[in-house]
Amino acid sequence: MGYYVRVEPDVKIYVEDINPGCGKPILFIHGWPANHKLFEYQFDVLPAMGYRCIGVDIRGFGKSDKPWGGYSYDRLADDIRCVIEALQLQAFTLAGHSVGGAIAVRYMARHKGYGVSKLALFGAAAPSLTQRLDFPYGLPEQEVNKLIQETYNDRPKMLEEFGNMFFFQHITRPFSDWFFQLGLQAAGWSTAAVLASLRDESLFFDLGKINVPTLILHGVHDKVCLFPLAVAQNKGIKDSKLVPFENSGHGLMWEERDKFNTQLAQFIG
Repeated sequence: MGYYVRVEPDVKIYVEDINPGCGKPILFIHGWPANHKLFEYQFDVLPAMGYRCIGVDIRGFGKSDKPWGGYSYDRLADDIRCVIEALQLQAFTLAGHSVGGAIAVRYMARHKGYGVSKLALFGAAAPSLTQRLDFPYGLPEQEVNKLIQETYNDRPKMLEEFGNMFFFQHITRPFSDWFFQLGLQAAGWSTAAVLASLRDESLFFDLGKINVPTLILHGVHDKVCLFPLAVAQNKGIKDSKLVPFENSGHGLMWEERDKFNTQLAQFIG
C-alpha cells in the first residue's frame, strides 16, 4: 500500500506500507542516494515472518516531493515525525541505513524517541561521515566534496562509480543497473544537498540521548561509512549491540541478506 504524508504545506513524503495489519511495525529509512526500494530483500521476507514493513522515501528521493530546501538532519528528522504521527505508530522499531541511520539518530535525540521501542542502525553515517580533528575515522572531506562536484557535473557517472564502492561482493550487471536507477530517481539538487549535510553535520551528542535497545549491523569492508563508525556508535549508545558483517561492504542488507534479516528479526522478537 503506497500513499503520501504531507510534512509541510507544499511537501509530501511517499510511504510504502507492507502488511499493515501486523502488530510489529518497522519503519525503514533508506540511505543516500537510493529510496525505500533499497530494502527490497527485507520487504520480500520480513512480512511473512509477521512484521509490518514501512518504507519511507526521504524528501528529494524516490517518489517523494523534491523541494529546493529542507535537507538538514533536523528537517529530515521532523519529516519522519510527521510520518509517525500520520500512521499513529507506537512501540515500533526505527531502522536506518547510512544517512537514514543518521536521520534516525537525530530523530531519537530531537524528538526524544517518540513512539520508538527499539532502534536498528545499518552502515549508519554516525557520529560523523567525515574526518574531524577529534574523530579521524570517517572519509576525508575532500572525497565528499568530489562527490558533490561530480553530482553537478555528471550525476549518472557519479552514481555508477558510487555503486562500484557500495558493495564488497560481486554484483551482476542487471543488479548494478537496478541500483543505478534508484539513484537516478532523486533530484540532482537533493542528491548534492544531502551530501552536504553528511559532510557538515555530526551526531556525537545525539548518541548519548538514545534510551532504547539498539542493534548496530555494519559491513567490515564498508568503504562509505567505515567500520570504526560502528565501533563509535556502540561506545556512544548505551544498551547497544554491534554485529559485524564479515562479507559485506555498505550494501549489507543485500550482500548478507539472510544474516541481516535473521539478526533484525531476533532483535525485534
